[in-house]
Amino acid sequence: MENECVRAQMARQGSPFLTTKAAAYYLGLCCRTLEKKRKNGSGPHYRRQGSYIRYHIKDLEAWLEGNPIRSNAKQRK
Repeated sequence: MENECVRAQMARQGSPFLTTKAAAYYLGLCCRTLEKKRKNGSGPHYRRQGSYIRYHIKDLEAWLEGNPIRSNAKQRK
């Protein structure tokens, strides 16, 4: 949880629009994974600003709410 808070604070500095690299970092994903999700339509909402792709931080948070990132590790009971 602490890592998520630190990531969120770092991502929020400056503009609320993040590059693919920054958005992937914020979500805890690899850049390539986020690009694949964008191309197949399963990723968060994005905006095209000229030739650049940008993600708004609120769109990333909304996407995370509906698509929590799951761990492959077995959970203990």
